[in-house]
This record gives sequence, structure tokens and C-alpha cells, in this order.
Amino acid sequence: MKPAEQLPQTPPDEPVNRAVAPKPGQGLHVLVVDDEPVMCNLLARSMQQLGYTVTTAASGEEAVELFAKHKFDLVMLDVLMPGMDGFEVCSRLRRTSDVPICMLTSLNRPDDIIRGLDLGADNYITKPFNFKELEARVRAVLRRTAHMSGFAEFEVAAVGDIILYNASHEISLAGRRMELTPTEFALLRYLASQADRPVGKEELLQEVWGYADAENSNLVELAIRRLRTKIEEDASRPKRLVTMRGIGYRLNSMPAAT
Repeated sequence: MKPAEQLPQTPPDEPVNRAVAPKPGQGLHVLVVDDEPVMCNLLARSMQQLGYTVTTAASGEEAVELFAKHKFDLVMLDVLMPGMDGFEVCSRLRRTSDVPICMLTSLNRPDDIIRGLDLGADNYITKPFNFKELEARVRAVLRRTAHMSGFAEFEVAAVGDIILYNASHEISLAGRRMELTPTEFALLRYLASQADRPVGKEELLQEVWGYADAENSNLVELAIRRLRTKIEEDASRPKRLVTMRGIGYRLNSMPAAT
């Protein structure tokens, strides 16, 4: 009888079981807040396909309740909702947490975007949007959050009379202490690291928001405008954070106030 043929042996340097690459959102919990059922379900399914664990809320009130009971790594928050709108939800979450927040809205007015950024939103995505754009923005926000958490606590007084307190996202300006939103602090910190050097809008988008997209340069402009209201005596005539026409912005090092 002919001996049975043996199966070929697996080379010793080649593993039998190959590890499956984890999906981008694996292990992360996302809270999706939208009062429109179709949009809410679409966002939830899309995020689940990327590996995220998703919890949904159909109102601002429900979102606040869920946030108090569970730990979330990201909040995707619609602005226009009856009752407690997205602005109010964002404000309430920021009182106790630095969780990344992406605001989703059909509003595209500069004042509304400024309001969202001022309340502490990390990004502002205007409807309608495509899924690839949404995915890129979400990843960018999470990358930036991970990047910021890697910094040790420090104080920096290298830019005139501005001192940055990394752990609390606060600054001291001419002896006056004030708190900045996560976006404002990240923006000022990067500009401080590049003091006296012109920095382009795309560079700021890449370094602060985590992606470079010229179509969203207005996000930088609005954040700069808001930051100036906090670090300038007269935001309409900035001396610290100045515009370099055709280039971007420059944070000037200035002698400390006497």
C-alpha cells in the first residue's frame, strides 16, 4: 500500500496563525447624539464598521445622563436639537471632562462655529459630509488627544508674559490666570513652540487639528480670532498674535509686562 502523503510542514519562521490587524476604533467607546433617527443610525453603523463601540442618544438630556454613567472616548454631537441643544451639551460636558467632541451641524455661520469652539468643541463638521471626511476628522481628533496626553506637566514663560500650564490648559498673562479650551490651548502651545516664526494655516491644521486640508482653513481663522480675544488687549489690533499676509500667523515674543 502506498504510504499516505504528508502535508507540507509550515516553515518554522512563519507563524501558523496570523494576527488580524485591529480596526482603527477598536476598544474605543463613542457617544453619538442626534435627534434625527436616520442620521443617528447611519452614524452609529458607520462608526461600528470602523470598530468603535457606539452608544446613541436622541436628545441632549439623554446624552448628559449617559455621559454621567459611562466612560466615552469621543462624543459626536449634533447642534440643532429641541430642548437642550448641542451647544448646551458641549458646555455641560466641558465642566467635568476633556473628552474629544466633534460637533455636527448644518449651520455654517462663523459665529456658530466660534461659539462651538469657545465652548470647547475639538472639531466642527458641517452637514452634508461624506463618510471619508467624517472618518478622517474623527481620527485626527483622537490622534491629537493622544498626542496632547503624552506631554508631561510643565510651565513655559518663553513667550513674553505668557505662561502656559499644560495640565490644566490654563495660561497666566501679565499675572492674570485664565482657562483656555483644549483647542485654544493646543493652538497657543504650538505657536509658542514656533515663536517669532510665521506659521501657515495648513501647518496649524496638521499640528493642532491633526490633518491638513486647505478647504477647512476657516477653522484656523476662527480659532485664531477667538484666541486673540483672550490674549490681546485689543483683538482688532493684535500685537502678540499677528497675521502675516499671504503666509499665516506669528506669535511674537515680547518683553514681560512691567
